Amino acid sequence: MRLGSSIRRRRFRSDRRFSLRKKDRRLVAGGIRQSARHAAMAVTVLLVSFGVGYTIATQLLLPLPSPSGDLWEIPDVRGLDRAEARRWLKEAGLNVSVADSLHHPAAVKGTVMGQSPLGGQLAVAGDTIRLTASLGPVRRPVPDVARLNVNSAKNVLEASGFTVVVDSLEADLPAGQVVEILPEAGTEVDLPMEVRVSMSTGSTLVAMPLLLGIEQATAEAMLDSLDLVISEIITRFRFGRDQGRVVEQDPPADSLIPPGSPVSLVVGRRSVSRRNRD
Repeated sequence: MRLGSSIRRRRFRSDRRFSLRKKDRRLVAGGIRQSARHAAMAVTVLLVSFGVGYTIATQLLLPLPSPSGDLWEIPDVRGLDRAEARRWLKEAGLNVSVADSLHHPAAVKGTVMGQSPLGGQLAVAGDTIRLTASLGPVRRPVPDVARLNVNSAKNVLEASGFTVVVDSLEADLPAGQVVEILPEAGTEVDLPMEVRVSMSTGSTLVAMPLLLGIEQATAEAMLDSLDLVISEIITRFRFGRDQGRVVEQDPPADSLIPPGSPVSLVVGRRSVSRRNRD
């Protein structure tokens, strides 16, 4: 056997196998395309059958009833006064009923807030349109929370539907108590409403000055300038420089006391026979 003939036979066999594989791939691709065409045809037939069946059912077997009268477009009456909305709907040949009424913080009493069916839809003359009207905002009197602790006052006001803003000011009431309310207690207002509560920070305390050794007239002037009240002046016999000067005081020096507090003084006198004076 010749070497050349052997090589030619092997090359022929390999070329034949390659051509067979290529033919198989063409057959597979053709089968896929054919299956896709069959599926598309089946879907098309199904859709056509559904359309034909629906047409027969709605037009021949079960036709929709024709309207009993002329169709009218329903006016949109939301935002109108109830009386005006009723007039518009009556002019369109429609009946009106107010189905619901509710409070609304911004809508004026009697304003139409909703309707059913909605505006723009079609209705037959004589159909009934249901309206929802506003009763206006809720009105409540401001509770009297004066002299309550500010936290208790806030709880009462917020539970009643009010929002609370707290201010502070100096007052004779104990710190933390409510001094005044705006709007005033008992005023009937629309909710939601802001109520301003003024809370006492307590009165400003005054430091009691040191009066010992000071002449009586000077001590009285100092106490008066600090808005303190001399409740009692007692004279007591003293020798030397203490005569006519303060020798005792109550409250003691540096005590923190509120304005208007009473102060008692003991002033030295010259003779034993001199009586105490108030």
